[in-house]
Parts: sequence; C-alpha cells; structure tokens
Amino acid sequence: MIRIGIGTDTHRLVEGRALVLGGVHIASDRGADGHSDADALAHAIADAILGALCEGDIGVHFPDKDPQWANADSMELLSRVMWLARERSLHVVNVDSTILLEAPKIRTYVDAMRANIAFALGIDAGCVSVKAKTGEGLDAVGQGLAVTAQAAVLMESN
Repeated sequence: MIRIGIGTDTHRLVEGRALVLGGVHIASDRGADGHSDADALAHAIADAILGALCEGDIGVHFPDKDPQWANADSMELLSRVMWLARERSLHVVNVDSTILLEAPKIRTYVDAMRANIAFALGIDAGCVSVKAKTGEGLDAVGQGLAVTAQAAVLMESN
C-alpha cells in the first residue's frame, strides 16, 4: 500500500517568541506565535502524515485549547504522529518540504532540520528534503509577518 499526504502550516511572527523550525532554534528577533512551540515545519510534516493516514490534522490530535499541549515541543508531536503511522504498519519513504520566510535566512540551519526530522520519523536524512524560499515582498510571508511551511510525504506499508 502506498499513501501520499500534503500539509501546510502558517504562524504569525511576533516579538518575544523563539523561532523554531524543524526542531532547530533559529537566531531571530521574532518568533512564531502559537500554542505549542509553533514549529511550522514540524506541523506541516505532521499534517502531511495525518493526511496520508486519513486522520484529520494536527489540531484534531493536539488541540490548541488543551493546556497539556501548551508550549509543546513540536518534534515530540511529530514523533507521536509517526507512532500512529507505525500502528497502521506504514512508514515514511520520503519528505519534501518548503519553508517560506522572508527573514532571517535559514539555509545554514537546513542540515540540522533534516537530521531532526529524520530522527523523529525513523528514516535516513537523505530521505528528507527541506528547501527555503522567500515571499518576494508579497503577502504576509513576503512582508515579514508570517512563516509558512509546506510538506509532502510518501508512505508505504511495511
């Protein structure tokens, strides 16, 4: 059995919050606002896996109204989602993801993100793609107001 899922996540950028992407703390004067650590990349990948499983989205499994998920480590949430996949005898073949962020530049953090994601999913880092793009001055991303991440996953049965 082969399954494909896609996910996307956007968070407003605000002062006083850390910017975490793919489990990596990025040096920035503003971070993503959210109930958890607001790691848009981890959330997009989790949503892609949940989509492949036909299990809703991350908000269904980790509601932002539930205090137990306040300031949660999104890489832990991603690991929990992967546990659901393993329960169904599915594993991730590969992940393709894109982060849209005007600033700061994040290319130097990409390898660490790939390693963190691969670890959470139990796959080789060579099966995880993380790309970085800007918003070219357009929309909320381009104006520096938000970070967005998109992800696609290919899964197959064990």
